Amino acid sequence: MTVNDAPRFSFDTASAINQGARDYQEDAIIFDFSSGADLNFVVLADGMGGHAAGDVASKIVVTEMFSKLTFRCGDTAKFKSDIPNALQDAAMCANDRLKEHVAGHPDTQGMGATLVSAVFIDGLLYWISVGDSPMYLFRDGALTQLNEDHSMAKTIDMMVQSGTLSEEEGSNHPDRNVLTSVLFGEPIPHVDCPAEPMQLQAGDTLIVASDGLQFLEHRYIEQVLRERPFSSSSQIADVLVSSLKKLNDPDLDNISLSVTQVSNARQDDFGLHQECAVEEAYVEKQSLFQSMIKSRRLRALRRESGPTSGTPCE
Repeated sequence: MTVNDAPRFSFDTASAINQGARDYQEDAIIFDFSSGADLNFVVLADGMGGHAAGDVASKIVVTEMFSKLTFRCGDTAKFKSDIPNALQDAAMCANDRLKEHVAGHPDTQGMGATLVSAVFIDGLLYWISVGDSPMYLFRDGALTQLNEDHSMAKTIDMMVQSGTLSEEEGSNHPDRNVLTSVLFGEPIPHVDCPAEPMQLQAGDTLIVASDGLQFLEHRYIEQVLRERPFSSSSQIADVLVSSLKKLNDPDLDNISLSVTQVSNARQDDFGLHQECAVEEAYVEKQSLFQSMIKSRRLRALRRESGPTSGTPCE
C-alpha cells in the first residue's frame, strides 16, 4: 500500500486529568490533533519522587517529547522514514533532561517518570512506552492493552496463573506496582517501541492513560466502551473519571487519560481530504440509532387515539 492509498481517518480526541486521593498531581499529558494534519500524537508521563520532584519529572518528559516530535514534524518525509528511531531518540533526550535537572537540584535525586506516546500517521499507529502507563485498543467489542507493562504486576500475574499465589494474594501483593523500567536519568532497562506499526481501522478507540485508570477493572472499562457506541471521546473520558471518583478509594492514584476515536474521513465533491468536525465524527454510527427512534415514534403516533397531550412517544 502506498501513502496515497493509505486510508484517511479523522480523530475525535479528548483528555481528562484528576488528582485522585493524592495530595498533589504528578501526571502530565498533552496531545496535538490539528485539523488536517498528516501527523497527530499523544504524550503522557506519570511522575515519581514526591511533590518536590514527581510533578517536575512528568512535565520535563512531556515537554521534551512534545518539543522533539513537533520539531520532527517540520520534515515529515524524514520523520516518516524512521518513526521508531525518532521516538526512541526523543525519549533518550527526555531522559537526559532528567539527569541534568537532578545534577542541578540534588534534592530531587530519585525523581523519574513513566512515558507513553502514540503517533498517528497515514492510517498507522506507532508508539513508545516505558513503565506501567497503559495504552488500550478497543476494537470489535474487545479491549486490549497494546503496550508492555514494565512493572512486577506481569510477574505476579504469572505466579497467580501457575497457582503459586492465589488471586487475592496477587491483587494485593505489595510489589505489584514496583516498576522494572522508568525514565530517571540513567540507562533505561526496557523500552517498548515496536519496529512495525499497527494498522488503524474506522471504529477503533485508543486510550492512553496513567496507571490510575487501572483502579477500574479491565472488564469494566470494556463495558463502558461497549455501552456507549454513540458517545464522544469527551463523554467517555468523563464517564471513566467519574467512575474512578465513585470508588471513594483512599489510595486512588492520580488519573490522566486521553480517548481517541477513529472514523473515516469525509471527502468533498472534488475528492479532496477534509477532516470531520467533532460533531460529525460519529454521525455514521448514529444513523441506525436515529432510524430506530424515528420508527418508534411513528408507531407510537399511530397508536395514539386521544388528544396530543396524552402519553408521550417512546
